[in-house]
Amino acid sequence: MTTTTHPLGEGREKLKAISDLNDRYETLTPVQILEDVLSRNIFGDIAVVSSFGAESAVLLHMVSRIRPDTPILMIDTGKLFGETLQYRNRLQHLLGLEDIRACGPRRTELEDVDPMGTLSATDPDACCHVRKTLVLKRALKPFDTWINGRKRYQSDKRSMMSIVERDGERLKVNPLANWSAETIKVYMSEHDIPSHPLVEKGYRSIGCYPCTSKVAAEDNERSGRWAGLDKTECGIHD
Repeated sequence: MTTTTHPLGEGREKLKAISDLNDRYETLTPVQILEDVLSRNIFGDIAVVSSFGAESAVLLHMVSRIRPDTPILMIDTGKLFGETLQYRNRLQHLLGLEDIRACGPRRTELEDVDPMGTLSATDPDACCHVRKTLVLKRALKPFDTWINGRKRYQSDKRSMMSIVERDGERLKVNPLANWSAETIKVYMSEHDIPSHPLVEKGYRSIGCYPCTSKVAAEDNERSGRWAGLDKTECGIHD
């Protein structure tokens, strides 16, 4: 991070500032929220974190129209679908994203805990920790605020999240929090944004290939992540 004290202040002052931002942002569209966040010094240095998954293109499209040089951090776990990597390349070209950064796990850490590359089958939480959580923690070090594409409709755990959250010393912004799956589809259609190639094959939430499965149309989209396990998050949003 570039500042030792966040521009929003500390303690109660910071909590009050976050509360005021949330009150205001609940009345704005995602584009208006992003325009505000990406243009104001109070948020410090900003990055977008994207999985380049099923709905990721909506947030990326908005950011590309406001500030295409915004750093985009993609966690490349080494277990992503080839289609996801191809989709990233396609969106980078189509949207004119100027600063996509692929962030991966350290070889030494993988050699210690997952030398055979099969940890996801025996301990998916540990696999997510080494391949995602630790990676993002390092990648976010230069930044004060990070933006992501979570929506409230996606799960019970996400249903109560605020648009602006505290994340340790940083801020985390969820500009699409209020949007529904239908709103996402309409936006993609209106702006002629291509879908992830796996969506039409029945994958509605797309992560690493060992832990992602197809879901029925009537099921919650995240039911295809870690199916059969009491796990719905990878840990980077805990």
